[in-house]
Amino acid sequence: MTEQTTEPVREGAATPAPHIPAVTPADAADAARLVSFGLQPRLQPARDAEYGELLRRYREDPPFARLADAVATGLGLIVLEVSDRAGMAVTADEDSVFAVRMGDYARRAATDSADRFLHGLAHLALAAMAFPRPEDLADDGYIGRVTVNGVDAFVRQACRKLEERAEEQGDNTDPVSDAPGLEAAWRVWARRSSTGATKDARRLAGSTTGIVGKAAAFLTESGFLQRTGDESGGTYRTTARYQLQVRDLAGGAAMSELLGLGIVPVSDGTATLLPPDEGDDLDLVADAGLPFS
Repeated sequence: MTEQTTEPVREGAATPAPHIPAVTPADAADAARLVSFGLQPRLQPARDAEYGELLRRYREDPPFARLADAVATGLGLIVLEVSDRAGMAVTADEDSVFAVRMGDYARRAATDSADRFLHGLAHLALAAMAFPRPEDLADDGYIGRVTVNGVDAFVRQACRKLEERAEEQGDNTDPVSDAPGLEAAWRVWARRSSTGATKDARRLAGSTTGIVGKAAAFLTESGFLQRTGDESGGTYRTTARYQLQVRDLAGGAAMSELLGLGIVPVSDGTATLLPPDEGDDLDLVADAGLPFS
């Protein structure tokens, strides 16, 4: 038997690099395919076998996950979460061709600057009503429910609070559309009709419920809300993607100011609108259908 010897490793010799599998065109195609699924926010992973398989591969194959992340980054996308509940949830950075800017949405929704301001407030109010407490945003299993009329009622209660605060501080309460923050928004919203004045009581696009309805429809098309019924101007439930988006929004000054008015309780577990003070006449639409009970 021939004696085998092991050649000693010379001092200073380079350690052989671990073998890293080469990225194949098929891998790149699969990574891009996963990102493309993420750009279809209404697509449910549970209903698409290929989507589900790519999600599994992302979780179990770190090199593939890094490749998919790199593809997303190259497209100007930020990966918020990859999971069975949310799929590959991505959002676009400011310079991405996939970015849908709020200003662009508002300009498409309305030509009047005051109306564009109200569309922004409608989105803010929808987010505040969908997740009224910090623990709602932290709980992955939480599902928020909102109605169009309920959001309008919430904003009108906020308007009343802001009006009272302005009167206490001696501020001018004339309508101003170019002032910053919520102090300008309530002046415009409070003076706008809830439903419009058509003979058959149809909701006008420029009414406040019309503005909330358009915002809710936009969020539904974007995969953030799911419409569940027609009651109270339209009823909706939140999706995992919307929760992820609102988590980023929650630290904003306007969101904090709106929640800070005390209309939506943020410290207890009731998740319901506070009733108006006795004798208050908020001029709300009939059967406002507040979204929490």
